Amino acid sequence: MAPEFLVTHSGGFHADELLSSVVLTRLFPAARLIRSRKPEWITPASDRIIYDVGGAYDPDARIFDHHQRGAPLRDDGQPFSSFGLIWRQFGRGYLNAIGVPVADVDAIHASFDADFVLPVDLMDNGALSPSAAGQMAKLTLPSLLETLKPVFDETEPDADDRAFHAALSIARSFVEATIAQSAAKLRAESMVRQAIVSAGASRVLELPMGMPFRPAIVKSGADHLLFVVHPRDTDWCVTGIRRSSEGFELRADLPAAWAGLTGPALEEASGVAGATFCHNGLFIAAARTREAALEMASIAVAEALSAQARATPAA
Repeated sequence: MAPEFLVTHSGGFHADELLSSVVLTRLFPAARLIRSRKPEWITPASDRIIYDVGGAYDPDARIFDHHQRGAPLRDDGQPFSSFGLIWRQFGRGYLNAIGVPVADVDAIHASFDADFVLPVDLMDNGALSPSAAGQMAKLTLPSLLETLKPVFDETEPDADDRAFHAALSIARSFVEATIAQSAAKLRAESMVRQAIVSAGASRVLELPMGMPFRPAIVKSGADHLLFVVHPRDTDWCVTGIRRSSEGFELRADLPAAWAGLTGPALEEASGVAGATFCHNGLFIAAARTREAALEMASIAVAEALSAQARATPAA
Protein backbone atom coordinates (compact mmCIF):
# COMPACT_ATOMS: atom_id res chain seq x y z
CA MET A 1 0.00 0.00 0.00
CA ALA A 2 1.35 3.42 -0.94
CA PRO A 3 2.09 5.55 2.11
CA GLU A 4 0.08 8.65 2.92
CA PHE A 5 2.97 10.13 4.90
CA LEU A 6 6.75 10.30 4.64
CA VAL A 7 8.07 11.02 8.11
CA THR A 8 11.51 12.26 9.07
CA HIS A 9 12.72 14.32 12.00
CA SER A 10 12.15 18.02 12.49
CA GLY A 11 14.82 20.61 13.27
CA GLY A 12 18.19 20.81 11.56
CA PHE A 13 18.68 18.50 8.62
CA HIS A 14 21.53 16.49 7.15
CA ALA A 15 22.24 15.10 3.72
CA ASP A 16 21.03 11.59 4.51
CA GLU A 17 17.37 12.33 5.25
CA LEU A 18 17.32 15.05 2.60
CA LEU A 19 18.55 12.64 -0.09
CA SER A 20 16.22 9.93 1.23
CA SER A 21 13.39 12.40 0.72
CA VAL A 22 14.45 12.86 -2.91
CA VAL A 23 13.92 9.13 -3.50
CA LEU A 24 10.72 8.79 -1.52
CA THR A 25 8.93 11.89 -2.80
CA ARG A 26 9.59 10.74 -6.37
CA LEU A 27 8.22 7.26 -5.68
CA PHE A 28 5.26 8.48 -3.61
CA PRO A 29 4.39 11.95 -4.92
CA ALA A 30 0.94 11.93 -3.30
CA ALA A 31 2.36 11.34 0.17
CA ARG A 32 2.67 14.25 2.57
CA LEU A 33 6.16 14.88 3.92
CA ILE A 34 6.08 15.29 7.70
CA ARG A 35 9.04 16.58 9.74
CA SER A 36 8.43 15.73 13.38
CA ARG A 37 9.83 13.99 16.45
CA LYS A 38 6.44 13.52 18.10
CA PRO A 39 5.75 9.90 19.13
CA GLU A 40 2.46 9.83 17.25
CA TRP A 41 4.36 10.45 14.01
CA ILE A 42 7.53 8.42 14.50
CA THR A 43 5.73 5.25 15.56
CA PRO A 44 5.33 2.75 12.71
CA ALA A 45 1.91 2.49 11.11
CA SER A 46 0.54 1.21 7.82
CA ASP A 47 0.06 4.71 6.40
CA ARG A 48 3.67 5.89 6.60
CA ILE A 49 7.37 5.44 5.91
CA ILE A 50 9.63 6.67 8.70
CA TYR A 51 13.33 7.42 8.14
CA ASP A 52 16.28 8.82 10.07
CA VAL A 53 14.20 8.87 13.23
CA GLY A 54 12.31 6.41 15.41
CA GLY A 55 15.15 4.33 16.81
CA ALA A 56 14.49 1.17 14.79
CA TYR A 57 15.20 -0.50 11.47
CA ASP A 58 12.42 -2.75 10.22
CA PRO A 59 11.76 -2.74 6.46
CA ASP A 60 8.52 -4.69 6.91
CA ALA A 61 7.24 -1.98 9.27
CA ARG A 62 8.71 0.67 6.96
CA ILE A 63 10.94 2.33 9.51
CA PHE A 64 14.54 3.11 8.50
CA ASP A 65 16.62 4.59 11.31
CA HIS A 66 20.34 4.00 11.89
CA HIS A 67 21.07 5.80 15.17
CA GLN A 68 20.16 2.96 17.53
CA ARG A 69 22.36 0.23 18.98
CA GLY A 70 22.44 -2.75 16.67
CA ALA A 71 21.82 -0.61 13.59
CA PRO A 72 22.33 -2.53 10.34
CA LEU A 73 25.71 -2.62 8.64
CA ARG A 74 26.70 -3.27 5.06
CA ASP A 75 28.10 -6.69 4.17
CA ASP A 76 31.62 -5.29 4.56
CA GLY A 77 30.86 -3.87 8.01
CA GLN A 78 30.55 -0.24 6.98
CA PRO A 79 27.62 1.70 8.46
CA PHE A 80 24.44 2.81 6.76
CA SER A 81 22.84 6.19 7.12
CA SER A 82 19.13 6.55 6.45
CA PHE A 83 20.01 7.27 2.82
CA GLY A 84 21.79 3.96 2.42
CA LEU A 85 18.88 2.11 4.01
CA ILE A 86 16.32 3.87 1.84
CA TRP A 87 18.43 3.30 -1.27
CA ARG A 88 18.80 -0.41 -0.49
CA GLN A 89 15.02 -0.76 -0.08
CA PHE A 90 13.68 1.66 -2.68
CA GLY A 91 16.56 2.48 -5.03
CA ARG A 92 15.62 0.08 -7.80
CA GLY A 93 12.03 1.32 -7.74
CA TYR A 94 13.31 4.88 -7.95
CA LEU A 95 15.45 4.05 -10.98
CA ASN A 96 12.46 2.45 -12.69
CA ALA A 97 10.36 5.50 -11.87
CA ILE A 98 12.77 7.94 -13.50
CA GLY A 99 12.98 5.85 -16.66
CA VAL A 100 16.27 3.95 -16.37
CA PRO A 101 16.16 0.98 -18.79
CA VAL A 102 15.31 -2.23 -16.96
CA ALA A 103 18.49 -3.92 -18.19
CA ASP A 104 20.61 -1.20 -16.59
CA VAL A 105 18.86 -0.91 -13.22
CA ASP A 106 21.03 -3.34 -11.25
CA ALA A 107 24.30 -1.93 -12.58
CA ILE A 108 23.31 1.68 -11.92
CA HIS A 109 21.87 0.81 -8.52
CA ALA A 110 25.23 -0.69 -7.51
CA SER A 111 27.41 2.05 -8.98
CA PHE A 112 25.31 4.85 -7.48
CA ASP A 113 25.43 3.11 -4.12
CA ALA A 114 29.23 2.82 -4.21
CA ASP A 115 30.02 6.26 -5.63
CA PHE A 116 27.26 8.47 -4.21
CA VAL A 117 25.37 6.80 -1.36
CA LEU A 118 28.26 5.23 0.55
CA PRO A 119 30.22 8.48 1.05
CA VAL A 120 27.07 10.11 2.42
CA ASP A 121 26.58 7.14 4.76
CA LEU A 122 30.16 7.29 6.00
CA MET A 123 30.18 11.03 6.60
CA ASP A 124 26.86 10.94 8.43
CA ASN A 125 28.20 8.23 10.75
CA GLY A 126 31.53 9.94 11.40
CA ALA A 127 33.37 7.17 9.56
CA LEU A 128 34.66 9.64 6.98
CA SER A 129 35.63 12.91 8.57
CA PRO A 130 35.02 16.07 6.53
CA SER A 131 38.24 17.47 8.01
CA ALA A 132 40.21 14.59 6.51
CA ALA A 133 40.19 16.33 3.15
CA GLY A 134 40.99 19.75 4.59
CA GLN A 135 39.33 22.78 3.09
CA MET A 136 38.17 20.83 0.03
CA ALA A 137 35.83 18.86 2.30
CA LYS A 138 33.63 21.97 2.35
CA LEU A 139 32.82 21.14 -1.26
CA THR A 140 31.52 17.61 -0.58
CA LEU A 141 27.82 17.19 -1.30
CA PRO A 142 26.78 16.56 2.33
CA SER A 143 28.63 19.66 3.48
CA LEU A 144 27.17 21.79 0.69
CA LEU A 145 23.64 20.61 1.42
CA GLU A 146 24.05 21.39 5.09
CA THR A 147 25.04 24.98 4.30
CA LEU A 148 21.40 25.42 3.26
CA LYS A 149 20.25 25.05 6.87
CA PRO A 150 19.06 28.22 8.62
CA VAL A 151 21.72 30.24 10.45
CA PHE A 152 21.69 30.12 14.23
CA ASP A 153 19.77 33.36 14.76
CA GLU A 154 17.10 32.73 12.12
CA THR A 155 14.43 31.97 14.69
CA GLU A 156 11.16 31.93 12.75
CA PRO A 157 9.17 28.83 13.74
CA ASP A 158 9.09 27.46 10.19
CA ALA A 159 12.70 28.31 9.27
CA ASP A 160 13.92 24.71 9.35
CA ASP A 161 11.01 23.39 7.31
CA ARG A 162 11.32 26.14 4.69
CA ALA A 163 15.04 25.48 4.34
CA PHE A 164 14.50 21.71 4.12
CA HIS A 165 12.03 21.99 1.25
CA ALA A 166 14.22 24.50 -0.59
CA ALA A 167 17.21 22.16 -0.21
CA LEU A 168 15.12 19.18 -1.35
CA SER A 169 14.81 20.50 -4.90
CA ILE A 170 18.56 21.11 -5.06
CA ALA A 171 19.35 17.64 -3.72
CA ARG A 172 16.95 16.14 -6.26
CA SER A 173 18.88 17.79 -9.08
CA PHE A 174 22.15 16.21 -7.90
CA VAL A 175 20.65 12.74 -7.55
CA GLU A 176 18.90 12.77 -10.92
CA ALA A 177 21.90 14.24 -12.74
CA THR A 178 24.24 11.64 -11.25
CA ILE A 179 21.96 8.78 -12.26
CA ALA A 180 21.51 10.27 -15.74
CA GLN A 181 25.32 10.32 -16.10
CA SER A 182 25.52 6.66 -15.05
CA ALA A 183 22.86 5.66 -17.56
CA ALA A 184 24.63 7.66 -20.28
CA LYS A 185 27.90 5.86 -19.57
CA LEU A 186 26.19 2.52 -20.13
CA ARG A 187 24.73 3.75 -23.42
CA ALA A 188 28.16 4.97 -24.46
CA GLU A 189 29.72 1.64 -23.55
CA SER A 190 27.30 -0.19 -25.83
CA MET A 191 28.03 2.19 -28.72
CA VAL A 192 31.80 1.96 -28.25
CA ARG A 193 31.69 -1.84 -28.19
CA GLN A 194 29.80 -1.87 -31.48
CA ALA A 195 32.36 0.53 -32.96
CA ILE A 196 35.21 -1.71 -31.79
CA VAL A 197 33.68 -4.64 -33.64
CA SER A 198 33.31 -2.52 -36.77
CA ALA A 199 36.91 -1.28 -36.49
CA GLY A 200 38.32 -4.80 -36.53
CA ALA A 201 42.13 -4.75 -36.46
CA SER A 202 42.38 -1.00 -37.14
CA ARG A 203 44.39 1.02 -34.64
CA VAL A 204 41.87 3.85 -34.97
CA LEU A 205 38.39 3.74 -33.47
CA GLU A 206 35.79 5.95 -35.14
CA LEU A 207 32.80 7.00 -33.04
CA PRO A 208 29.63 8.80 -34.15
CA MET A 209 30.02 11.50 -31.50
CA GLY A 210 32.09 12.42 -28.48
CA MET A 211 31.42 10.07 -25.55
CA PRO A 212 33.24 8.26 -22.72
CA PHE A 213 35.21 5.54 -24.52
CA ARG A 214 38.04 4.24 -22.36
CA PRO A 215 35.98 1.91 -20.06
CA ALA A 216 34.53 0.01 -23.02
CA ILE A 217 37.92 -0.22 -24.74
CA VAL A 218 39.45 -1.71 -21.60
CA LYS A 219 36.56 -4.11 -20.97
CA SER A 220 36.68 -5.27 -24.59
CA GLY A 221 40.39 -5.99 -24.36
CA ALA A 222 40.99 -3.76 -27.40
CA ASP A 223 44.63 -3.17 -26.50
CA HIS A 224 45.55 -2.59 -30.15
CA LEU A 225 43.64 0.69 -30.37
CA LEU A 226 45.75 3.85 -30.21
CA PHE A 227 43.50 6.73 -31.24
CA VAL A 228 39.83 7.68 -31.35
CA VAL A 229 38.25 9.87 -34.05
CA HIS A 230 34.84 11.51 -33.66
CA PRO A 231 32.89 14.58 -34.82
CA ARG A 232 32.34 17.69 -32.70
CA ASP A 233 29.96 20.58 -33.35
CA THR A 234 31.74 21.96 -36.40
CA ASP A 235 34.88 19.84 -36.79
CA TRP A 236 36.45 16.44 -36.01
CA CYS A 237 38.74 15.31 -33.18
CA VAL A 238 41.64 12.88 -32.96
CA THR A 239 42.13 11.80 -29.34
CA GLY A 240 44.68 9.61 -27.59
CA ILE A 241 43.72 6.79 -25.22
CA ARG A 242 45.03 6.90 -21.66
CA ARG A 243 46.92 3.84 -20.45
CA SER A 244 45.16 3.83 -17.08
CA SER A 245 42.34 5.57 -15.29
CA GLU A 246 44.95 7.31 -13.15
CA GLY A 247 47.40 9.72 -14.71
CA PHE A 248 47.63 11.04 -18.25
CA GLU A 249 50.11 8.74 -20.00
CA LEU A 250 48.76 7.70 -23.40
CA ARG A 251 49.09 4.47 -25.33
CA ALA A 252 50.57 6.68 -28.07
CA ASP A 253 51.16 10.42 -28.38
CA LEU A 254 50.35 12.43 -31.44
CA PRO A 255 53.48 13.34 -33.44
CA ALA A 256 55.80 15.65 -31.52
CA ALA A 257 56.24 17.89 -34.57
CA TRP A 258 52.57 18.87 -34.33
CA ALA A 259 52.70 20.12 -30.72
CA GLY A 260 50.98 23.46 -30.22
CA LEU A 261 50.46 24.17 -33.93
CA THR A 262 47.31 25.51 -35.55
CA GLY A 263 46.00 26.32 -39.00
CA PRO A 264 48.46 26.53 -41.91
CA ALA A 265 51.43 25.75 -39.66
CA LEU A 266 49.86 22.43 -38.64
CA GLU A 267 48.83 21.66 -42.21
CA GLU A 268 52.43 22.13 -43.29
CA ALA A 269 53.90 20.09 -40.42
CA SER A 270 51.44 17.22 -40.81
CA GLY A 271 50.94 17.30 -44.55
CA VAL A 272 47.18 17.12 -43.98
CA ALA A 273 44.95 19.69 -45.65
CA GLY A 274 42.26 20.66 -43.15
CA ALA A 275 44.30 20.02 -39.99
CA THR A 276 43.43 22.89 -37.62
CA PHE A 277 44.83 22.30 -34.12
CA CYS A 278 47.09 20.07 -32.02
CA HIS A 279 47.34 20.46 -28.27
CA ASN A 280 50.80 21.07 -26.92
CA GLY A 281 50.30 18.01 -24.72
CA LEU A 282 49.87 15.82 -27.82
CA PHE A 283 46.69 14.15 -26.58
CA ILE A 284 44.12 15.79 -28.87
CA ALA A 285 44.05 17.33 -32.34
CA ALA A 286 41.33 18.68 -34.59
CA ALA A 287 40.53 18.90 -38.30
CA ARG A 288 37.84 20.46 -40.45
CA THR A 289 36.65 17.18 -41.99
CA ARG A 290 36.33 13.48 -41.20
CA GLU A 291 38.77 12.62 -43.96
CA ALA A 292 41.41 14.99 -42.56
CA ALA A 293 40.94 13.64 -39.03
CA LEU A 294 41.30 10.04 -40.19
CA GLU A 295 44.40 10.97 -42.18
CA MET A 296 45.94 12.61 -39.10
CA ALA A 297 45.12 9.52 -37.05
CA SER A 298 46.71 7.27 -39.67
CA ILE A 299 49.90 9.32 -39.66
CA ALA A 300 49.98 9.30 -35.86
CA VAL A 301 49.56 5.50 -35.80
CA ALA A 302 52.39 4.99 -38.30
CA GLU A 303 54.73 7.23 -36.31
CA ALA A 304 53.81 5.56 -33.01
CA LEU A 305 54.37 2.05 -34.38
CA SER A 306 57.68 3.13 -35.91
CA ALA A 307 58.80 4.55 -32.57
CA GLN A 308 57.78 1.33 -30.80
CA ALA A 309 59.75 -0.73 -33.33
CA ARG A 310 62.86 1.39 -32.81
CA ALA A 311 62.54 1.02 -29.05
CA THR A 312 62.22 -2.79 -29.20
CA PRO A 313 65.65 -4.46 -28.97
CA ALA A 314 66.50 -6.90 -31.74
CA ALA A 315 66.30 -10.58 -30.82
